[in-house]
Parts: sequence; C-alpha cells; structure tokens
Amino acid sequence: MSIAWPTTVIEREGHGPFVIRNPKTWSHFHSYGGWGRFFEGLRHSKLLATRCTHAACGEKRLWLPPRCDCPDCWHEMEWVEAPQAGRIYTWSVVKYPGELFKLPAGTPLISVELKGVCTKLMSWLKEGEPRIGLPVRAVFNTQRPTNTILDLAWVPA
Repeated sequence: MSIAWPTTVIEREGHGPFVIRNPKTWSHFHSYGGWGRFFEGLRHSKLLATRCTHAACGEKRLWLPPRCDCPDCWHEMEWVEAPQAGRIYTWSVVKYPGELFKLPAGTPLISVELKGVCTKLMSWLKEGEPRIGLPVRAVFNTQRPTNTILDLAWVPA
C-alpha cells in the first residue's frame, strides 16, 4: 500500500512497519549565536578565546570554549587570540563510537592545556601517539571546512 500526499509518502508492505518519508525542499538554517566568531576564526586558522572586560574581575583569564558573558560577573567578554601551542592534559580513545561520531574509531581524543587559558579544550589528535604532557600545536581544516569543532585538531609540536 502506498498513499502519496504533496510532501509526504506513507509506505507499508504487508504487516511490516509503518514508514513515513518526508522529502524536504527547504534549507535548515543553524546559528552558533554568540559563538559564531569562534567558528569563523577556525576558518582563518585562528583560535579565538574570550576574556572579561570588567575591571572588578581582576585577572584576565582566557576562556576556551569561549563564553558570551563572564561566568563570574556576567559582564561582556572580549575576543582575543589564544595560544596555538599547548600540551596534552589527558586523553582517551573511543573504540566503539556511536553512529553520529564523525571521527574514525580509535582516534585519540585529547584535553589540551594552553597557557593563560583557565579551561581545558577538548579536541582530537590528528597524528602521533598521545601521552600526558606531550607538546602539541593546533592545525586547522581550512581547505574544506565543516564549520564545526572538528575543523580544529592537534599534532605533536
């Protein structure tokens, strides 16, 4: 049995499951909101972080991933370039990833410590063997960017 409507098709074969197919002719628009500048930076081989502009906060810690507002005083943050060299703080390997995991199974996932950045940045090691303390440097996918965090990876420095 097959019933066709202008945009939806319902298919059922015998006593099998009821399947609804919804072909789309429209584009889905996705916005990164206040974090769009971070992803734009990746396209230009820049690692952009944020820091608080309010004098009361005192220290000028960098936040990566960036924050739109200061987590301590809720004031506006300013965008600055972060260091592109750091060290592996910790790491792990996903051997059996879920269906939507975009990297190959066995890719080392790393937490990168960067000087002046108060957080650790989660990412992946593009080449080499991971070890705690390994010096690494950022590499960027600028040839065919995906406009996702996967456009940033690390290699041994």
